[in-house]
Amino acid sequence: MIYILILPHTTPSATKSAPGATIFWSPGVIYVPTLPFFVRFCPLKCLYTSIHHPPESQDGLWGGEGWISGFRYAKDDKLSTRLRKSWKPQLFNRELYSEILDQKFTVTVTARTLDLIDAAFGFDFYILKTPKQDLNSKFGMDLKRAMLLRLARKDTDLYPDDPSQFKKSTTQQFEIPEEEAEWMGLSLEEAVEKQRLLEKKDPEPLHNSLVKKLVEELTIKKLSEPQIVEKK
Repeated sequence: MIYILILPHTTPSATKSAPGATIFWSPGVIYVPTLPFFVRFCPLKCLYTSIHHPPESQDGLWGGEGWISGFRYAKDDKLSTRLRKSWKPQLFNRELYSEILDQKFTVTVTARTLDLIDAAFGFDFYILKTPKQDLNSKFGMDLKRAMLLRLARKDTDLYPDDPSQFKKSTTQQFEIPEEEAEWMGLSLEEAVEKQRLLEKKDPEPLHNSLVKKLVEELTIKKLSEPQIVEKK
């Protein structure tokens, strides 16, 4: 039953999977015989390379990059045995500042992440503009939820000197209702726990309910009795 209640909130983020941006492509080539003793090289449509995203990628911002598994030739000799190999992205620890949250974060990033932040004209814009399937990071979605909640609540701490500047802010285009923002990026387990806490009600003592009922009965009885007005 609880899954039915959270379905409207989790459908966009947990149940709907959209394809992410393509990062690694490899060109394909086909050999087409034309005339005798001639071979023509025809390029095919680029082939997508599958990427494995390890658990540690959820704690940083890898920009969609991950591990690639494949094979290599021993001593670069195509006649030798193929050996299994994995290619991993180069990671850096960088300090990134969020203007909306007014806080600095030390994040594990890749060179592609830094390029995407520059292309988005800032760290906040990168987090807010990038969809979930391209962020591919639990840390990134937690940041997005915190930013959207602060924008939805119109926190005056964003512009303490002049709160009216909030309406002129370029981040206003990302505003969504608070009821929607607080569910943004939650995993299915987190959404279930959130719904359970919303439905949780502490048991009310029987004494309180009886006292409340007695007060209501006495109030009704007092109102129903005729009032006697004494003449002076």
